[in-house]
Amino acid sequence: MDFNFEVDEVTIRREREKARALRKQGWWQNRIAKGVCHYCEKSFPPKELTLDHIVPLARGGRSTKGNCVPACKECNNRKKDLLPLEWEEYLQHLKDAIES
Repeated sequence: MDFNFEVDEVTIRREREKARALRKQGWWQNRIAKGVCHYCEKSFPPKELTLDHIVPLARGGRSTKGNCVPACKECNNRKKDLLPLEWEEYLQHLKDAIES
């Protein structure tokens, strides 16, 4: 199944603006106050957590509360523009490589 499609720069810019506004809201402050990365579930100081779009903006995701999660910088950088299914496959591949 092909999940690639074009998202124009205007849309991405608009969604990034929405994300900046979301980061200032109380719900986001409460999310990062827990200090837990959505992906690796490790603890971090709240200031070290970044906002990650589960479905990336470049893949058609939106800046909504349901699509934004706190992520450590390492997980956010590794995930890049992967969709959840692709990210899970990547993590499983890493796990398999470590075990073999």
